[in-house]
Amino acid sequence: MTARLSRLVRLFMLGLALFFAATRPAMAQSLLRDSETEKLFKDISDPLIIAAGLDPKSVKVVLVNDPEINAFVAQGQVVYIHSGLLTASDNVNQLQGVIAHELGHVAGGHAIRIYDGANKATVITLLSLVLGAAAIAAGAGEAGLGILQAGQQAALGSFLAFTRAQESSADLAGAAYLSKAGVTGKGSLEFFKKLQNQEYRLAIYAKDSYDRTHPLSSERIQSLTELYKKDAAWSRSVDPALEARFQRVKAKLVGYVTPKQAVTLYPESNQSIPAHYARAYAYHLGAYPDKAEHEADALLSISPDDPFFLELKGQILLEGGKPNQALAPLRKAVANAPDMPMIAVMLGHALIASEDPANFAEAKQVLKNAVNRDNDNPFAWYQLGVIYDREGDLPRAALATAERNNLEGKNKLALSSARTAMAGLKPGTPDYLRAQDIAMVSEEAVKKDKKKGDRER
Repeated sequence: MTARLSRLVRLFMLGLALFFAATRPAMAQSLLRDSETEKLFKDISDPLIIAAGLDPKSVKVVLVNDPEINAFVAQGQVVYIHSGLLTASDNVNQLQGVIAHELGHVAGGHAIRIYDGANKATVITLLSLVLGAAAIAAGAGEAGLGILQAGQQAALGSFLAFTRAQESSADLAGAAYLSKAGVTGKGSLEFFKKLQNQEYRLAIYAKDSYDRTHPLSSERIQSLTELYKKDAAWSRSVDPALEARFQRVKAKLVGYVTPKQAVTLYPESNQSIPAHYARAYAYHLGAYPDKAEHEADALLSISPDDPFFLELKGQILLEGGKPNQALAPLRKAVANAPDMPMIAVMLGHALIASEDPANFAEAKQVLKNAVNRDNDNPFAWYQLGVIYDREGDLPRAALATAERNNLEGKNKLALSSARTAMAGLKPGTPDYLRAQDIAMVSEEAVKKDKKKGDRER
């Protein structure tokens, strides 16, 4: 192979690899976990999950800290909603439409089948490389380069057509799930129109979707409008309680991710619950503790037993350096919402931060109950490890650290901590067996990481 052809091939394959990488959702974004948000997601998605023939216990809808107006699914039954999409949604029905569409991808196994489309494109690419190399070797350099370029275009065109077909399939599936769940499709159409307006505003509108991963919003609106309007659920109203909960969740998210915008979008003249919520988080993150407490107190004056308002007050006090004052609202929040392990973790944190040994036994029990309900919370394991360490129970402190590192993907640290735990735990006990499991999984992951590094070198 000539040096010129070699360079062309390397550049061509690099471009194709980068394209395929760009078509896969980035998994590096951080998840935003919040009890109230996750409960809303569960309540609005469970009917749709059941309508899709899936198990609500196996499917998760989670929030990702990303300002883009986007949602996606990856391998496994997880729907990722970007924070930018939630804040851009005007009402809960729009969010329901997005979730229904993404469940169409889950039920259709699209995250796995995407590799079928990639493999087909790769075959076209390799064939064009062979033919192009043959032409160049025969002295027809320009013709060979043309074959390479045509092959690249054909490969990308094949892959884009594949992804557009998946999107259209998910649109129709989502419409069916909304119908079966008795949810109107008005929100779905509203959101597509929102995307269409964005296409116009960003000057990316086109007459057709040939070179796009998704069909044009106008195409999707046209294909879904009559379908939704004929459905019995079209004129059905949205539950006002769900809508009110959505506006609360949206406001607190705005206050958290864009605190400067929150005080503009929710000025102090606005005395609604969402406005108090948004300003409370904005002032808290902006280091205005008195104003944040004032907003939290305003919420509690409206609903003194609301566990999420109590959680907010406790969070402001705890993170403001007042852990002892945070205990009362957090204890009440846990009592009023015993099925919310993340609130319990905050209580455990406050109990430890109080530096009062008399609170440590309560903290240990609270945190153990929390991880039994939700063992995917690294911070909960960290706090539990602190308690075990202060008790002098170093093997279980190491096990809690192994759990945390395992969840965070720190394989070497998880392996080391698990081995330390095993050295001090009685063989055959549940804790020993759990440490052994983490050690086995982490060791295998470390080996894979090493092999991958060796290949890349």
